[in-house]
Amino acid sequence: MNRYPGWLNLLVVGIVLVACFFALPSFFGESRAIQVTMEDNATLPADLPDVVGNLLAEAGLPTGEIFVHRNRLFVTAASDDEQEAIKLLLQEKIAPDEDSGYKVATNFAPLMPTWLRTLGGKPVHLGLDLRGGVHLLFEVDMPRAIAQYQDQMASAIKQLAKNEKIRGVRSRAGNQTIIVTSRDTQRCDQLRTVIEDMEEGFLIAEGPSDGGCPELRLTMSEPQIQARQAFAIEQNTTTLRSRLDQLGVAEPLVQQQGANRIVVQLPGVGDPAEVIQTLSAVATLEFRGECKTGSPAAAAQSGRAPVGCLLYPETAAGILSPAVLERDVIATGGELVDARASRDAQDGPIVNVTLDGSASKRMLEHTKTNVGNRMAVVFIETLARKVPGQEKPVLETSERVISLATIQGVFSDRFRISGFTSAEATELAVLLRAGALAAPIYVVEQRTVGPTLGKDNIEKGKMAVIIGFLLVVVFMLVYYRLFGLFANMALFANLIIMMAVLSLLQASLTLPGIAGIVLTVGMAVDANVLIFERIREELRNGNSPQAAIHAGYDKAFSSIADANITTLIAALVLWMFGTGPIQGFATTLAIGIMSSMFTAIIGTRALVNWIYGDKKVEKLSI
Repeated sequence: MNRYPGWLNLLVVGIVLVACFFALPSFFGESRAIQVTMEDNATLPADLPDVVGNLLAEAGLPTGEIFVHRNRLFVTAASDDEQEAIKLLLQEKIAPDEDSGYKVATNFAPLMPTWLRTLGGKPVHLGLDLRGGVHLLFEVDMPRAIAQYQDQMASAIKQLAKNEKIRGVRSRAGNQTIIVTSRDTQRCDQLRTVIEDMEEGFLIAEGPSDGGCPELRLTMSEPQIQARQAFAIEQNTTTLRSRLDQLGVAEPLVQQQGANRIVVQLPGVGDPAEVIQTLSAVATLEFRGECKTGSPAAAAQSGRAPVGCLLYPETAAGILSPAVLERDVIATGGELVDARASRDAQDGPIVNVTLDGSASKRMLEHTKTNVGNRMAVVFIETLARKVPGQEKPVLETSERVISLATIQGVFSDRFRISGFTSAEATELAVLLRAGALAAPIYVVEQRTVGPTLGKDNIEKGKMAVIIGFLLVVVFMLVYYRLFGLFANMALFANLIIMMAVLSLLQASLTLPGIAGIVLTVGMAVDANVLIFERIREELRNGNSPQAAIHAGYDKAFSSIADANITTLIAALVLWMFGTGPIQGFATTLAIGIMSSMFTAIIGTRALVNWIYGDKKVEKLSI
């Protein structure tokens, strides 16, 4: 009656042993460390640990543990000062520039025996509130995203009309509307067809005619607006991840929160100022030819550029101000395939640029006909500045000519830009290679968690789990005797399984997550309390011990299942609609509920069967 088949006993033991293996790395903790990786996750050289060890020994720096784990080299450090010193040394010696192929960043290294690391053991990933670092909440400027999209569409309409040889087409965007006019009265219908074929969804209305085709007013439909907003948040999330990767920030968390916000968590980062500036910069380039009519001095004096040209009063050092450039753009930063900072013996720090196919064709056509003329590189940057008394920051856009050089020969997709300092060249390459933001972003929340506070949180969380566990253990032993011991063993197995699942999923364990574990410790014995009380009731009714055990587990199951399923549904709803700390709590609660169902019902039943199953029993220790 009370006996499991052999395979089920082996399954229970096997699950617990496997859980012990995956949970074991989390009990060794972690240490401050420097992480070295290769670009594009290339395989590290086999001799890199020896090279790093020799560099540290020559510099007289304390040599911690040096090891390779999951294609990342770690150098452990005993303090923040040692960590910073090792980082600066490795950046200088093995990663002085981007051509080295190495990326050096601060991180935390898992402390565990070599055999466990070789077998692929992974500790539980700690959240920001336990590890320390910076929490940033960015908001995407959605109205600006829509306005930028309309500007792009207005330019695209002009280009398509030019390709179709429709004369005198003008297109401008403003007030959520694109207005298109044309003087070519013979091709009014063709212009409308070109616009309709360009993208579905525009609401087109005809306006008055001023001697040409009727004015076309294009308004974005609601599905178009929603699609563009979704694209802006997705593109910005991807770009932020890429920029953090280029900066060498280890294991950042970047995820969407709500309809227009992005959460960025940076473990181990103490000063967020430099990171914020790089992340929030909306930077791009434009390549324009120098205007061939008029003079810069005359344009500066009158404040107006010749027809078909633009006046740029702000230029970089070494370039005569102002610059007068052609209105038509040859290529933009959005058409870059790659950008790398390096150093040239003659020109100093440079940025090597690679364009995509369409941009390279336009660059080839321009350089063919303009050898001996000058071409400018315009750097455009948009930053959000907080103004006292205003809820949202003001967006400031600066445009300046950073290069104005004579075209020496014909080129297309590959060329270089000079005239920078080393820091400027590196920053520009990072921004361009990571991609442009689809819309400006600004910080609406910023929190810094020190490593000391994170360590205190861990210690307090451990203490809460230990105290809660011990109180439950003592109560169950006193009240239910041997059956209470079975429940305590199942409770310990439940904690092991929870840590193993968190390790396997690499889910972030946060302080609210620890609260979920503490709550699970209390809830996990509920099932056993229901079962044990049912067994007691059956004994009081005069049933035999074996029948009481069978009835206790059998009749209490439905109540246990109902209670746990409803709690699991609540945890899933919290995870789906909550953010940050709420999701951390919901994750551990959901894992704890599912694992406690296994340990409290199947696990304790296996132990009870082992002691009492198929035996003549006069009395139960319950």
